[in-house]
Amino acid sequence: MPSSPPLLLASTSPYRSRLLERLGLTFERCDPDVDEAAEPALDPATRARRLALAKARAGAARHPGHWTIGSDQVAACEGDILHKPGSRTAQIAQLHRLSGREARFHTAVALVVPPLRPGARARARHATVLTRVRFRTLDDGTIARYADAEPAVDCCGGFRCEGLGIALFDAVRGSDPTALEGLPLMATARLLRAAGLAVP
Repeated sequence: MPSSPPLLLASTSPYRSRLLERLGLTFERCDPDVDEAAEPALDPATRARRLALAKARAGAARHPGHWTIGSDQVAACEGDILHKPGSRTAQIAQLHRLSGREARFHTAVALVVPPLRPGARARARHATVLTRVRFRTLDDGTIARYADAEPAVDCCGGFRCEGLGIALFDAVRGSDPTALEGLPLMATARLLRAAGLAVP
């Protein structure tokens, strides 16, 4: 097995790309073109895992020979799935929904390694990390100021934890601090090491 196999991130997310760069690995990117609404009835953790695997497998199918990473995050608050707001109005509504409550973010990562010999099946490994976020009680002024300062309309929950969004929290509980940003690097590194790649 090569010491530095070609690595592919099956994601167009700039956040995940910046996170993976922190491991010091050279990688390519591709759009996995996976319908994220295909599994709406699943529980959040299962949905995140299936989507991460689907993205990794889709990327691997388009780029044979690459070790392919896929990731997905599904968040819920009191049983309701949180989506990317897409607009300032929706961002404000989502932050009102989260005010004084706990949200659970299930962040899954999957790795597909190509077969070692013709006719063999690709190997797939995965991990899912749970992060619990307790939000402060947020009044109208706080939410409006935050939305003006950081229009996180492309982020699940309507905030960026790596930015000003951290000021909205009372507490964060989880085993991997990067999971909330969209790619759990500790779990990713474990998957790569288990597959045979030397990651410091």
